[in-house]
Amino acid sequence: MFDLRHLRYFIAVAEELNLHRAADRVHVDPSPLSRTVKELEEQLGVLLFARTPRTLRLTPAGEKLLLDAREMLIRLEQTKRAVRETGQNHRASLRIGIADGLSQPKLSRCLSEWFQIAPHTPIQLQDMLAPALAGALRREELDVGISFGVSDEDAIIQEPAWNYPLMAVVPMNHVLATRPSLSLDEVVAYPMIVCSDQYKPGVRRQVDALIKRYSLEPVIAGEAGSLAGYLTQIGAGLGVGFADTGHMQTMRREDVVSIPLEDSALTITTHVLHKRQRSELPTSVKHFLTHAKSM
Repeated sequence: MFDLRHLRYFIAVAEELNLHRAADRVHVDPSPLSRTVKELEEQLGVLLFARTPRTLRLTPAGEKLLLDAREMLIRLEQTKRAVRETGQNHRASLRIGIADGLSQPKLSRCLSEWFQIAPHTPIQLQDMLAPALAGALRREELDVGISFGVSDEDAIIQEPAWNYPLMAVVPMNHVLATRPSLSLDEVVAYPMIVCSDQYKPGVRRQVDALIKRYSLEPVIAGEAGSLAGYLTQIGAGLGVGFADTGHMQTMRREDVVSIPLEDSALTITTHVLHKRQRSELPTSVKHFLTHAKSM
């Protein structure tokens, strides 16, 4: 009969509908992942996916299994946590996911101060992309997430934690590089490098909203899938961009210049996330949310 591994692998493929992305998510090669899903289909005697050379699509049987499998794994996580917390010597860790490659000083301070105010509640940290963070919160594999934001959905609550001013980032030899400050429209007048939706959907959404608010129409010169790639494209002269002051404090580079914006109200917000619960949140989660929002 199938086991939990079959279900976890199936959920990854069903949610990603792409073997390579699903394989990255569960940290296996695509070939064994595909074999495991086919084993599950053979054991159940039904097709879970309609396959073409380029696409995967859930069958009605696959959609039904996805709903039930999610509930099964959530109940399992709840049971494991409840059992562990009954042990007198067990200290339940707070499981925190950090998305978007966050490396802000306020994040480090938030975590270090937590050790001081809640020394008996240790934390486990996991780095991941924002879509994976949302999925882990839904499945209750994480208690809290920290991110620039994930796609809006009823299952996930996103609360503002802290803000950093937005800055323009331009190549070292750019015509704007010697300016002490810039307006938003001056920056957007040049071709722009933006974050991809898969890498930092929250940043992309926040910056797009600011540009739309001022009725600006940027020319997109390229997308980046990492902070290093983002700054490299700008440093190479392929375009200009925006970044928060928190990340620019941690990224000292000689090929780009960061310049304050004239409107100090233009900021990027980092959010703290958790799954919407029917009952009251655990005390440790509530305390951490309050702590993060006080930074």
